[in-house]
Amino acid sequence: MADGFNRFNPGGQFFFHNNQHSAHPRGLHNRNGSPIGNSRSLFQPNADTPSPNRSPGTHSPAHGTYNMYNHTNHRQNHGLLNGGAGHQSFGMGMHKSYQSQNHNHQGHHVNNQHQDHNGLGGQSGFGGHQHNMSTSTLSNTTPHFTPAHLQNGTPDNSGALIKPPNEQYAEHLREYNKLKLAGDKPHFYARTTPHVSRLPGTSLSGGSARTTDADEHGTRAARLGEEDLENKLWDAMDLGGHGLKSMGTTLFRHYPHLRRIYFNHNRLISLQPHISIMRDLTILDLSFNKLTQLPAEIGMLTNLKKLLLFENHLDDIPYELGYLYQLEMLGLEGNPMRQAGDLMDRLIEHGTHELVRYLREEAPAPEPPNPRAWHQLLDENEASERDRFSVISWNTLCDRAATQAAYGYAAKAALDWDRRKYLILAELRERNADILTLQEVDIENYNEFFAPSLAQSYKGVFQAKGRARTMSEKEAKIVDGCATFYKHSKYMLLQKHVINYSHEAINRPDMKGEHDVYNRVMPRDHIALVLFLENRQTGTRLIVVNTHLTWEVWYSDVKIIQVAILMDQLTKKADEYAKWPPTKDKDKEIFRFANEDSVDVPDGVKPDPVPSVSYESGTQIPVLVCGDFNSTHDSGVYDLITQGSLSNSHSELGTQKYGDFTRNGMAHPFSLQSSYGKIGELPFTNWTPDFRQVIDYVWYSTNTLQVAGLLGQVDPNYMSRVPGFPNYHFPSDHLLLMAEYSVKEKKERKVVEADFGPQRRDNRLGAHA
Repeated sequence: MADGFNRFNPGGQFFFHNNQHSAHPRGLHNRNGSPIGNSRSLFQPNADTPSPNRSPGTHSPAHGTYNMYNHTNHRQNHGLLNGGAGHQSFGMGMHKSYQSQNHNHQGHHVNNQHQDHNGLGGQSGFGGHQHNMSTSTLSNTTPHFTPAHLQNGTPDNSGALIKPPNEQYAEHLREYNKLKLAGDKPHFYARTTPHVSRLPGTSLSGGSARTTDADEHGTRAARLGEEDLENKLWDAMDLGGHGLKSMGTTLFRHYPHLRRIYFNHNRLISLQPHISIMRDLTILDLSFNKLTQLPAEIGMLTNLKKLLLFENHLDDIPYELGYLYQLEMLGLEGNPMRQAGDLMDRLIEHGTHELVRYLREEAPAPEPPNPRAWHQLLDENEASERDRFSVISWNTLCDRAATQAAYGYAAKAALDWDRRKYLILAELRERNADILTLQEVDIENYNEFFAPSLAQSYKGVFQAKGRARTMSEKEAKIVDGCATFYKHSKYMLLQKHVINYSHEAINRPDMKGEHDVYNRVMPRDHIALVLFLENRQTGTRLIVVNTHLTWEVWYSDVKIIQVAILMDQLTKKADEYAKWPPTKDKDKEIFRFANEDSVDVPDGVKPDPVPSVSYESGTQIPVLVCGDFNSTHDSGVYDLITQGSLSNSHSELGTQKYGDFTRNGMAHPFSLQSSYGKIGELPFTNWTPDFRQVIDYVWYSTNTLQVAGLLGQVDPNYMSRVPGFPNYHFPSDHLLLMAEYSVKEKKERKVVEADFGPQRRDNRLGAHA
């Protein structure tokens, strides 16, 4: 046994050795003086070979007093029996979840006195020390001897190891200790960050990312102005360690694009609600201040990944922190948290992500906003009631698209379709518009929910996106499309027409052989639904277009082509509708159902049929173009629709080739304007943390219609605490748009005989005489 190769060979359990014990100097399992072998020794001629003799090998540890259990312990008794920390071979390995990740303890016990080893953050409540003892052996063999009364004075702290910190919380404590050790040194982060560039504009990461984006998507990224470029290059500010008492609004107003703010080791008492302006923040350090509460507006900082609040005076945290779905570290150590002890326990046990999820799901529903104001633009007497009609356009956000991955800031209840669809229905019924144009309605919900629910007052027409034609019936159920409803008591449908953009593009003779058509336009299967309606009471006819364009920013050229195809097809259909024959009187009668469905006409009153209005050209017919255009007011789509033409050299077209559209440009004969242009457009129609713009429109023909009223914006005070839609009060990420119109009186062309005055008439009479 003494000549064995390993330091510890199978044998009896001898615990009675009076020699001093020392840990192996290199922590190896080989005997002192034995050669060190390895797995490649057989293939290396110069490698030491295992030998039973005691000659030291070339890589052998230094010699000490040799004995099987001689570890040179500073105690004069057996290290294992007394739980000696220096004993490595017989240390009872604990479960890895109970082991400290950052041991700050010493390697031995001085004078047999146990010291609590606070491995993490100086808190003895967590497993910072690994006890090297076997409690079961001692308890079974020595009834009067318990682990709580070990001979070397080590107390039993096993209860403190019941809930050890997780890896994420351990990282929190390391961050806390780092800041605590840093003290109130000014600009701690700026001094210790190695990659901070002292020359603005020298970083290559930004330019590389933009180049990669352009190459990947084939379009030019939007050019940054000089101010924006400076903001992008300078994205951090370190104001730590200056004893500042407030974070002024000037900081937020002049530097809204900062991504990192370090305000640690100051005297900040409160955080202003204007912090919500800093939407790009990813790191906010407010540690070692005097904060007593956080404003609810902090929930607007949805890009935050690290929020450090160490050593403040916080007793509670707002539920709005649940909006911070990207948060990776929430530092709360050193705060009293008297009213939120359970939240602190959840943070310690499960980590930041779980705490954020809990706050988001358990938050009470916020107070509803004030009703949206109605802007009346025409007096009631300016047009008869029969010549007025109202329209709604709304992207309803279909069930398949409303995922937690896409809308991480929203609670599950706010995304639940069974709840959202009834909110949508209630809103439509309350607004009671004459025409409804809805986008992102899937086949299943149109057939089984919307059409039956609205059947009492409306008739509907639906068209799914092009992909549904090639799918099985089961798979096609979830394909979304456009649905248009109209009050059957007021309107009758003359014709329905569907425009499939990709199908129209590949079948145009001028686009044959264009690679960009097949690579960019054809894969986008969006559609437009065109309805030709006639008012039963006035005979006025109306063209209603409902469409949804592709959403990708890098396909701005495709959006232009889709609109160009739409306007080209609309021009042809309008000319066709101008020649449409008058409707027969019997076809205008309202059909009453046996179950007495209401039709907005009092009983006993039967309106007299009115002849259909005739039109000499397609541009004389009132036109509405509604939908989600995924385009802002500075886009080519907006210019083409409102200006009536677009140059083939427009920047968004790039170098792509789309037949005559890119050879000669695009044009249409209609005079269209955005309905909300009358009040300067809404602040937004789509509201998410990363995008807040107007992309939904209701265009109207200005020569035949005038805007009588508009539904206004959402309460700004309410929006100051809403990071994004959908939420409990708004079931879609898009706003409902509603407008009321009055049909302009049609100007009849009159034949007037020329009158040259009495002298001319007298001359004519004299000549006849």
